[in-house]
Amino acid sequence: MEKPLALGVDIGGSHITAALIDLETRSLITNSIKRSAVNSQEGKEVILKAWVEIINDAFDGVTKDSRFVGIAMPGPFDYENGISLIKDQDKFKSLYQINVKNELAARLDIPADHIHFINDAAGFLQGEVFAGAAKGNANVLGLTLGTGLGSSICINQKATDADLWNSSFLDGIAEDYLATRWFVKRYKHLSGTNLDGVKELVEAVKTDHLATQVFMEFGYNLAQFLIPIINKNKIDTVIVGGNIAQAFNEFSPELIATLKGNGIYAAIKISELKEHAALIGAASCCDEKFNSISS
Repeated sequence: MEKPLALGVDIGGSHITAALIDLETRSLITNSIKRSAVNSQEGKEVILKAWVEIINDAFDGVTKDSRFVGIAMPGPFDYENGISLIKDQDKFKSLYQINVKNELAARLDIPADHIHFINDAAGFLQGEVFAGAAKGNANVLGLTLGTGLGSSICINQKATDADLWNSSFLDGIAEDYLATRWFVKRYKHLSGTNLDGVKELVEAVKTDHLATQVFMEFGYNLAQFLIPIINKNKIDTVIVGGNIAQAFNEFSPELIATLKGNGIYAAIKISELKEHAALIGAASCCDEKFNSISS
């Protein structure tokens, strides 16, 4: 009997990454990773051809009838039917209202029902629930903190996009306070100095009390943002990913202390799977046993 494998695919505005996932061990087969730059402003044929090349390359040695694909894809997108609804963004305009599932199935010569789609933010969290830091947890919130704010929520092992980036928060929206630009802006306000990003701020913590203050404020703000969401959805675990997660040790003490001060004891963890999370999460959509538990 062949190993239960599925291909996890992560599609972004400038790239495609694919890798085989062993569904039995819930692990990525490292030498199977394939990546390619793809210009999302190209026409339909150019984009689909580039995707198919990488998918076929990553499937090397897997027979056609055993090829199952899970794809983490940005929205808006009809994930169940595989139809792109992206039109007002600077990417994938040529795929608007195209049935991507059927197009890929024909080009890959596999059944359409062997192809599954998941939102990219949800794919990150699905990976952590399937094989990472949130394995075995029932109600989980996922945050990817970086140049933007990605968010997803997983109830009973089924992750969906939470789309919290533009939710009302303090004097603006959540992304104003929970992304890289807030750190840069706040540190400039306190010190008069421009920094490129959070990595520089981590270095500055060793000698600069203003850098420490910025991280404490961020931890406090993040806690205030999380409190109503955790309470409403009975969240037991929060998974933090993205570039800002690399500064977790700097902001987590204030974050956890503020949550506890408000009677919240949800576990706060950083992503275990990191850049592989969406690949593993996408592939898990092909695991019938796992999905029968969560449905």
